[in-house]
Amino acid sequence: PAAAAASPSSSSAPAPPALAIDLSAFPTTPFFKVEAIVRPWRTEAVVAALSRAGILGVTVLPVQGAGAQGGRPERYGGAAHGTASLVDKALLWAVVRRDQVPAVARVIVAAAQTGEQGDGKLFVSPVADVIRVRTAETGASAERMEGGMADLIQAGGA
Repeated sequence: PAAAAASPSSSSAPAPPALAIDLSAFPTTPFFKVEAIVRPWRTEAVVAALSRAGILGVTVLPVQGAGAQGGRPERYGGAAHGTASLVDKALLWAVVRRDQVPAVARVIVAAAQTGEQGDGKLFVSPVADVIRVRTAETGASAERMEGGMADLIQAGGA
């Protein structure tokens, strides 16, 4: 359901594969950080898809890097992006509850995927705790955002 709502606007992009995320190495960890490195021009689509899925706390940074794409610049909108050795990318991350990790990963892959080399990578890391600075709340109450994924699921909308 969430992945379908977050499908890329391009009809030529392939459907994302089924994702199997193994969190078993951290059986008692309640939160995880999902980091995604994506094409900068897909950032808006990814953030919008996450928002529709109820993931409201997202951080985005412009980054550069080289991977399987080999540091080759890519062309988008009639212009070349990236230097000779590094390619412009965007780094997005969100800290979510353990049970939300698979849905968040599916949403990101569906929104970022073009089917071409250089689409990016996702990384999932354990987070020991969450603390809301304004109120000093910790744990689940600090992570929760009104109108977020938990509220959408409870209301039957996600």
